[in-house]
Amino acid sequence: MKVLVVDDEYLELEQLTYLVKRKYPYWEVYTAEDAAQAKKLAAVHLFKLAFIDIHLPGQSGLDLVHTLKQLHPMMTFIIITAYQDFEYAKRAIQLEVLDYLVKPLIESELDSALQKFIQKHPEALVKSSIIQEAIEYIHANYGQKISLHDIAEAIHVNPAYLSKRFTEETGMHFKDYVIHYRIEKAKELLIKRPDWPVARIAEETGFASQHHFSNSFRKYVGMTPTQYKEKYV
Repeated sequence: MKVLVVDDEYLELEQLTYLVKRKYPYWEVYTAEDAAQAKKLAAVHLFKLAFIDIHLPGQSGLDLVHTLKQLHPMMTFIIITAYQDFEYAKRAIQLEVLDYLVKPLIESELDSALQKFIQKHPEALVKSSIIQEAIEYIHANYGQKISLHDIAEAIHVNPAYLSKRFTEETGMHFKDYVIHYRIEKAKELLIKRPDWPVARIAEETGFASQHHFSNSFRKYVGMTPTQYKEKYV
């Protein structure tokens, strides 16, 4: 998994990179000291997570988040700032950033932010190429009916072996991960396409029926799809 860290203060950049790599040594961490460098990196790398300092030369961190979200809508952002400013926090919420950390960084707060990210993206813990391939298959085909056997056949491994490795590396059973990912995609559609009926959201995200979708959504999110849309749209 690729991570981007953007901060114009060298020591802060090095500290955050060190803390992230110490906890997740198999993550690839790239660094940039301004928005221009960050955009060049984002043009050639698919980052899953980005830490962005609000105060950057040339373009503000929040404006950079807006730009990168247009380039990679699935990228997750954690904002870093030396100031506890309500207006910054308000705009960060509008940009749907995952968390907002205040300098000097407290390691426990960073750990908490990373745990939030992993809860939403358990695939971030994956190390083996086999499971990465399985997850890529799910992400590409979640709108269709898919099974463990389909994926095992596609990546040429034994289904029982794939099931065991999948649970070991993601901390979730295959079926649970598929539902989890479909729910995350449904949450995006509920906000981006509020004009779509719930039945269409269910169909687009691969659920067999609206009833199954609504029950799964309530179980995972704690509210119905309609309640979620009313709260966030």
